[in-house]
Amino acid sequence: MDHVLLARMLFGTSMAFHIIFATLTVGLSLMIFFAEWMRALRNDLDYAVLAKRLTKGLAILLGVAIPTGTIVAIMLSLLWPGFMEIVGQVIALPFQIEIFAFFLESLFLAIYVYAADRLSPAMRIISSFFIAFGAVASAVLITSAHSWMNTPRGFDIIDGQIENVNPLAAALSPSFWSTSYHVVSTAYMTGAFVLCAVAAFKLLKPSITAAEVRYHQKGLMLALVFGFLMSVWTGFTGHDTTVMLYEEIPIKLAAAEGLFDTQTNAPLTILGTPSPEANEVIGGLEFPGLLSWLATGSTDGVVQGLNDFPVEQWPPLFVHTLFNVMVGIGFALIAVSGLGLLFSFFRRKQNGIRFPKWLLIALVAAGPLAMIGIETGWIFSCTGRQPWIIFGVQTTAEAATTSGNLGLLFFLFSTLYLVLLILTSFVMYFYFKRNPLRQDMSAFR
Repeated sequence: MDHVLLARMLFGTSMAFHIIFATLTVGLSLMIFFAEWMRALRNDLDYAVLAKRLTKGLAILLGVAIPTGTIVAIMLSLLWPGFMEIVGQVIALPFQIEIFAFFLESLFLAIYVYAADRLSPAMRIISSFFIAFGAVASAVLITSAHSWMNTPRGFDIIDGQIENVNPLAAALSPSFWSTSYHVVSTAYMTGAFVLCAVAAFKLLKPSITAAEVRYHQKGLMLALVFGFLMSVWTGFTGHDTTVMLYEEIPIKLAAAEGLFDTQTNAPLTILGTPSPEANEVIGGLEFPGLLSWLATGSTDGVVQGLNDFPVEQWPPLFVHTLFNVMVGIGFALIAVSGLGLLFSFFRRKQNGIRFPKWLLIALVAAGPLAMIGIETGWIFSCTGRQPWIIFGVQTTAEAATTSGNLGLLFFLFSTLYLVLLILTSFVMYFYFKRNPLRQDMSAFR
């Protein structure tokens, strides 16, 4: 098998696994902050219990996110030496600052975990704020490097050498803001819907007490509010990303929509399979003019098609399917969280569980769906840039290592990640089994 493909598979698998834990640490840290805020605002100890239990889960997830992030960092150097040669000269700044963001998150997490019982409510809020701030700052700084790969700026290549380096211009490349907003909104959205899924699952159990019902419904409502707000915000940040692609990487937008010919009144096409032979998306459902309107603000806007670019520079056309899955999940999450809020509003005076069983089942599914949306989004973002690792500057083939045995490494690391996933699930399960909700609730009474 081609060593470039093996390098992509090995690194892609590592990133896909790490993204699960990195995203959840960002999303859940915000939920902990607002649980502490609600505790202080309402003087409600149920939110104290929620913050405590979320923190224990966060600590377990962070214990996996740290080593897997280290593996990803090492693989960048080992698998992509050509890429790192440029990165080290141009875009090292965000990586360096990210160390301090991680230090901030870790410091206040240690304070919060080990000294929370001795902290005042105000200090708990401050500590949880800095945990959330450090987590999201770390994500944004790493996203800065990813954005630069899509829209590289801040340097010139003169006679094959890197010259005129401007680290700030590189860090704040044209796609930085839209990509960062989208990463942050999806991470917060995912954290909220994972909490939704857990709370809804617990409410489906027939043997819980009235006190437990009240606790889980408070957690579910907190998660629903933020899940709905973040999923709507994700829709807006997704639109900003579409505009950015139109302006900076039109070939990626064309591949995402399966648009072959440059045209005005360009349609937005969902479903279907892009076919170069047929020069269209076979089996797709078209909405005339919608892509032009989303990209330019007018149905008369001209959107470039794939045929304007050399075929060897086309991204893999399956990114159209990835894009559809990502967007489809986003709309589904808006719908299910919106329904949850409506049911809660109209049944707010009802004692007991306010949600019908079918809606609770849908909310349970929302957690895994949000994670699938995160994964497909990252795969789309990276694969849609191919064959470039740094768009327009360096191809993936030029950056890849020529070392052998990548197939064996891919097998070993894939096995390691599977084992880690199973072990993490068991640790999470047995921790909360040995520390049941009733025990934590009685400790705060």
